[in-house]
Amino acid sequence: MIKSDVLSNYWKENKTLMLMILLIWFVISYGSAIVASYLNKITIFGFPLGYYMGAQGSLIVFVILNVLYSKKTNELDKKYGLQEEE
Repeated sequence: MIKSDVLSNYWKENKTLMLMILLIWFVISYGSAIVASYLNKITIFGFPLGYYMGAQGSLIVFVILNVLYSKKTNELDKKYGLQEEE
């Protein structure tokens, strides 16, 4: 049986991690759209940077965020003794 204070601390850290990931996601997805006109002055491989961030850059960041969240969650699971048995 897992103590309620351990679960409470676990979910507190997990929520903080989730909010940080969502904040980064929000800034990347909406921030690049807001400043697209400024980003379009820079070109990468012949494409405006605003287009590149919308088409490729944001997707790359989202994949990285998912991998990071997965790794950090596994670390939290081990820290609190909640990891899955193999």
